[in-house]
Amino acid sequence: MQNSVPAITFVLASAIGLEEVNISRIHGLAKVLGTIACVGGATIITLYKGPLLLQQKAHHIQGDTFEVAQSSTENQNWTLGCLYVLGHCLCWAAWMVFQAPVVKKYPAKLTLTSFTCLFGLIQFAIIAAFTERDLDSWKIQSKEELFTILYAGVISSGIVIYLQTWCIQKGGPVFVAVFQPLQTIIVAIMAALILGDKLYSGGIIGAIVIVIGLYLVLWGKNREKKVTESSLTKALLNEEEETGKANPTSYDIA
Repeated sequence: MQNSVPAITFVLASAIGLEEVNISRIHGLAKVLGTIACVGGATIITLYKGPLLLQQKAHHIQGDTFEVAQSSTENQNWTLGCLYVLGHCLCWAAWMVFQAPVVKKYPAKLTLTSFTCLFGLIQFAIIAAFTERDLDSWKIQSKEELFTILYAGVISSGIVIYLQTWCIQKGGPVFVAVFQPLQTIIVAIMAALILGDKLYSGGIIGAIVIVIGLYLVLWGKNREKKVTESSLTKALLNEEEETGKANPTSYDIA
């Protein structure tokens, strides 16, 4: 469901006028088809397996193998879980869309990142205080847990949010969102190489579709930029010509 973020971002950005949608022009059609291809490719990786291509043995870390915990599906509210994931996708897409006008008026990206992490910390601290009251659960039990916490805080939250804000400022929210399905490709490859998961042909097909979709979106954005710049240049030239005709300058020949 997270792979729907590019489509949701495209719809929201188009609705508030941040993204031009003109399927009668080749660049507009390329952006729409590219977004659909990115979502479709990620969906193929998730839902379609196909023939098995690769299966590695799981690597060992400190003598312990990775074990996949298979929990029972009993007493699990899948409907509520899907609603939570859908809410996450909507909020993430809305954050990228609303970040564009904010960073335009307040281009201090590092400060924006700091405030984002600060308010996130406050919210989750309040939620955790009510939901997890066992003090033993707050203790760090292993180096792996410490590494996970540091990685999530420094890399996933700090650096990633800053880089995404910078990319949104340069290319817009849709430009950033269409790269979201690449996570599915990277996870599939790393899971096959590190955890020993099976790599199926569906993953390769989905990856190819995602790459094609990315190329279409990037080409459409670049083409749109050139068309806009060309239109502005023509408008300026026409304005100069009209100004020259309205205020003719006479030259005396000695």
